[in-house]
Parts: sequence; C-alpha cells; structure tokens
Amino acid sequence: MVPVLRPSWLTDFVQTWGDPNGLTHWPTDATRDILPVTCHSHNDYWRPVPLFSALNAGCISVEADVWLIDYELYIAHSRSAVAPNRTLYSLYVDPLVELLDKQNPIPRFHPAKDQSLHGVFDTNPSQTLVLLIDFKTDGLETLPHVVSQLSPLRDGGYLSYWNGVDFVEGPVTVVATGNAPFDLLTANSSYRDVFFDAPLDMMEDGEPIPLRKRAAGQEQSQGNTRIPSVVDIDTFNPSNSYYASVSFRKSIGYPWHLHITADQLRHIRAQINGAHRRGLKVRYWGTPSWPGNLRYYIWSILEREGADILNVDDLKSATGEDWRQRASDWWF
Repeated sequence: MVPVLRPSWLTDFVQTWGDPNGLTHWPTDATRDILPVTCHSHNDYWRPVPLFSALNAGCISVEADVWLIDYELYIAHSRSAVAPNRTLYSLYVDPLVELLDKQNPIPRFHPAKDQSLHGVFDTNPSQTLVLLIDFKTDGLETLPHVVSQLSPLRDGGYLSYWNGVDFVEGPVTVVATGNAPFDLLTANSSYRDVFFDAPLDMMEDGEPIPLRKRAAGQEQSQGNTRIPSVVDIDTFNPSNSYYASVSFRKSIGYPWHLHITADQLRHIRAQINGAHRRGLKVRYWGTPSWPGNLRYYIWSILEREGADILNVDDLKSATGEDWRQRASDWWF
C-alpha cells in the first residue's frame, strides 16, 4: 500500500527541504516561479528597480528612452531628467548579460552552453524579452551608439537577428522606436539585430492611411518618425520589424461613453489583422488608464481581438490581479 502523507507534514517538508545543503537552489533559478505574461513595461526606467521590477512581475517587454549626449546613451523621459549613472549600459545591457549568463551556465555536468540559449525566464526558457529602445535624439547619430553598446549581448549570442533569410529568435529582441531611422536600420540586408517599430495604423485592412499623408500630417510619436515617404507599407515584415505600434487614443479614439463603438472595434480588428498578415506583433500605447474598470475593459478588448502585448504602467494591476474577471462585469 502506498502511504498517504499528511498535508501538514508535507508542507513542513517542502518548506525546509534542502536548506542545510543548499538543495533548494539550482544553476538557473534566478527567475524561478516567475511566469511570463504578455505585458510591456512602459517607461520601465521609472520602476523602483529598472528592468528587474518588470521581470519580477513577468513582463516580456521593457522600454528604455535613450538620449545621446556627449557620446553616451542616457536613460530618461526628458533631457532635464538625465543623470550620469543612468545609462543604457548600466540599467539594461550589463544587468541583462549578467542575468543571461546565470541562465546559461557551464557547470561541470554540462561543459558547453545549450545550442538554443535560455532566456531570462526559468519557467519558459524559450521566451524572448523585448528591449524597446525609444530614440529621443537624432536617429542617424544615435543608432551607431546603440548598436555599439549592444555588443556584450551580441557577443554572448543573446540577441535575436535576421540572417538574410530567416528571423532567428534569441533571448533578447531589440526594437527601435521614436526617432529610429528605418532606412539606416535596414541598410544591411544580410544581418540585423535591431528591429523597427512599424506604424500599426498604416497596416489597417480596408482603407489604410496613405503613407505620405500620415507622415506629413501627424506629430512625432513612437514608430513613425523616420520613415522615408517612398517606403510602401508592405515593406514592413519580420526581416526588418518586430512590433507594429500606434497610439490608441490617436488611432482608435477615446471611448467617451466608456464603451468601444462598433466603428472603433472595426478599426482595431482591421489593424490587428493587417499587422498579423505581415508577421508583426501588435502593441497599442496610450490606452486609457482611468477609471480602473475602463482600463480593464480596454485590456480585455485588445486581448480578445489578438493584440500581442499590453502596454502597461501599473504592473500590479496588469500582472498580479485577475482583471479579466473585473472586465467581465463591464459591458461589451
């Protein structure tokens, strides 16, 4: 007969197992018990601990705004907020390399790295982490410095890249937005490891906004500031782009009656379908954050319609609460 373990004894055993000899730890347990969720940490550098607060919540995408000043890349929302110790390298590149080295150890029992390197999440090693870099300064001047500072991740084999034929996903996928120059990003046709944040609203099935009209008539925002007017919308594909993004408020409009209208839903579906047909992942930014029920409602709509990532400011609400249950109380 198989003995039945009493729950109280089992609980005590699990809580104290291995403590004297360190048996509770293993080489890749830095992120143990953290489940990745499809959330993007907007303005991640404002978190209590940049990068790690988002990873601890399970976010699979983080955002860093970069300013090129005196040949250094500083992380800040505005130029006036730049601080000498807050750089792209110190807040993101170096910590990611250290974490990924922990996730890809070379112990005595396994004297070579796995052929497919593990990502940051121990519970899902194949999950890539998107590092969205928002260029705040001139893209032509900033890009070479970004590419150079990514060298430790590149040298470790941790970056996703385009090899001239296929997109090869790695532990970290770098996406450039803001003033990122599309033409310079795509100059090398045989290798790329920095991808573009394509304009989602231009991909709308049916009647997309003409490229020339949009580029001339809209103010600068993520993913649309350095697109040459001669580029056709079908140019954007997995060889050069990863996200397709747009401001929810500017493209879909604010739900003034606290409800998505049929016309707004049609635009959401057309944009998501258009981006997915081109192999890109959909991200809306600037979604309503208040009141809470409206925020949950919009998140539920986007998730239901196939948006690939939720752009969030409140990590706890997005990753630590059952907002889907709350949204079910809101009308659709």
